[in-house]
Amino acid sequence: MTSKIHHLVDGRGRPLVVLVGAGQSHDGPVLGHLLAHLKVDRCGGGRSRTRPDRVRGDKAYSSRAIRTMLRRRRIGAVIPEPSNQVANRQRRGSAGGRPPAFDADDYKGRNVVERNFNTVKQWRGLATRYDKLALVYRGAAVLRAITLWLPHLSDTP
Repeated sequence: MTSKIHHLVDGRGRPLVVLVGAGQSHDGPVLGHLLAHLKVDRCGGGRSRTRPDRVRGDKAYSSRAIRTMLRRRRIGAVIPEPSNQVANRQRRGSAGGRPPAFDADDYKGRNVVERNFNTVKQWRGLATRYDKLALVYRGAAVLRAITLWLPHLSDTP
């Protein structure tokens, strides 16, 4: 009965990838699946883009495994470090290593993701969560993503 909606959005808050995961699970492991499903067609032809320039995430995505995966795929990580990770690194002294790079100005753009989730939550079909099956709930999440894209794709005002 519990579930979470996971999105990858573009710079304007339009969903590119929509997945539904278990509500009791951690957000971090889903990032690999989201990136695996990312496919953005190019305007002028050519191979589709499957790698974003950078990923903005909250502190839930700050793990060594996620940072390694993003570094391996040459994706910039704009993810703050939680206070417990900072304390553990500082406690270890020079063996704790350097803090990960973090661009605070770029992180301010993460509000686009939060605004996207707020618009999704305003849709009654998703906010009430009456659907018993995850497949039906994901269908509603994809339908909401389509309705968010329609004003940008239509030729009528």
